[in-house]
Amino acid sequence: MIYITQLIYIVPGQEKVFDEFEDVAMPIIPKYNGRLLLRVRPDERAIIDHSIEKPYEIHLVEFGSEDDFNSFMKDEERKKFLHLKEQSIRASVLYKGVRL
Repeated sequence: MIYITQLIYIVPGQEKVFDEFEDVAMPIIPKYNGRLLLRVRPDERAIIDHSIEKPYEIHLVEFGSEDDFNSFMKDEERKKFLHLKEQSIRASVLYKGVRL
């Protein structure tokens, strides 16, 4: 198993477009031996300390293997909607890891 944590920063005013992309991308995850474990929109009150900008959303996803994750990223249906992602996401940070 590999675990993907993604911090997502949205272009102001593009939240609805981002949601449209997520409505397409999220259901594709299980097709590639993946599972959405957590999707959070952190509130300022929930942050105890930080040295980075608060992301709009945080995703935690597990995939059976690195190949499964790579296949998800190359999915043809997902790629048809990448323009929504590019329009709505200002920046993202992706962390890959394994369970210890």
